[in-house]
Amino acid sequence: MSEATTPREPVTLEPTSVSRRKVVFAGAVGSAVEYYDYGIYGYLATTFAARFFPSDEPTAALLATFAVFAVSFLVRPLGGVLFGHLGDRFGRRTALATAVLVMSAGTFAIGVLPTYASIGVAAPLLLVVARLVQGLSAGGENPGAGSYVAEISPPERRGLLCSMPQVGSMVGLLIASGLIGLLNQVLSPEQLAAWGWRLPFFLALPFGLIGLYVRIRLEDSPAFRALEARGEVAELPIVEVVTKSARSVVRTIGIALVDFSGYYIVFIYLTIYLQREAGFGAAAANWSTTGTLVVATVAIPLFGLWSDRIGRKRMLAIGSVGFIVLTLPMFQLMQLGGLVPAIIGHCVLGLCEAAIMGPLFATLAEVFGTRIRYSGFALGFNIAAIATGGTAPYIATWLIAHTGNATSPAYFLIATAVLTLLSLIGLRETAGMRL
Repeated sequence: MSEATTPREPVTLEPTSVSRRKVVFAGAVGSAVEYYDYGIYGYLATTFAARFFPSDEPTAALLATFAVFAVSFLVRPLGGVLFGHLGDRFGRRTALATAVLVMSAGTFAIGVLPTYASIGVAAPLLLVVARLVQGLSAGGENPGAGSYVAEISPPERRGLLCSMPQVGSMVGLLIASGLIGLLNQVLSPEQLAAWGWRLPFFLALPFGLIGLYVRIRLEDSPAFRALEARGEVAELPIVEVVTKSARSVVRTIGIALVDFSGYYIVFIYLTIYLQREAGFGAAAANWSTTGTLVVATVAIPLFGLWSDRIGRKRMLAIGSVGFIVLTLPMFQLMQLGGLVPAIIGHCVLGLCEAAIMGPLFATLAEVFGTRIRYSGFALGFNIAAIATGGTAPYIATWLIAHTGNATSPAYFLIATAVLTLLSLIGLRETAGMRL
């Protein structure tokens, strides 16, 4: 019997509205810090290509940069296991406070790295180490925030409230995109390449300290405290996940595939795509991404709320079908040459991703019981991250280089949407259930 069909333990300690707001705010702030840190690497990919991977072939240097971007995803399942164990064994608050601090430290380290011109091949190696630190932290962030918020949410509003960490991640990307756009406006390309690229990474440390302060002031969720009071906390949660809930983990992977491919194609890669394939300047491409992030940020909680009313399964299916039907036309629209068509195409794809992100965390949190919720969520979610998240910019760049077709990344995105849609078959509707 899967975790999705086993009886849930009743929550005996009801959170107050004040504590709910604090947890939701802390989840959003922490996610904003994490994804600001992750986003600035992607938005500065072309600069990194020149500073850390000098090459006579710009595409080869860019592929190397995206390969390092993907490397951090390889350790995300390990981070999910580590932070999942910490969260399921000792509490959500401890795990989440640690995660945000580790991420900020890794990001700040990138800002002080010497370049290839200074220390040669050691520079990209150190960059890989810093990205691995980021990957460990990211493996625990979203599953922990999603689990924590789900456990303090009333059943009838869980979709809406669980969308708030997703909104936080978008705000983090929005800050990163806006900052890079500002730097492109006020600095010359030479200044940005020489020293300006370091500035966004330096901001990671104070941002991380803010996230840490917000999170260490929280109490653990009532569901976890009730479990702890009864002496039923899992000793080795990951073992229980693998031995008792493997089917739920596989379903989690499938559901999350299009979330990751959509996120990293639409909000990260298309900034580079608009410059390399559509002929826009760096500033125009960044502002297109910023506008798309604003649209998606507003839409995510609306889709989360809608999932409370029509169901998680139906909402996820709508988002998946949106990607299947609209991705290729929107890529073609971005190829027309005008900024307005490009922004429209970008925003439409952003809305498709928002339709997935809105109900996603509530759905995945509802698949697992409290004993193993953090670990189960993290394992499936982060395996999907490896498959279609960190690889997405690399695959998109590789497809164009090897096919000569500027719309070829659309087929990758469509394929992941089909897989997610198939994963929804047989999914039990969980909207409104008590955890």
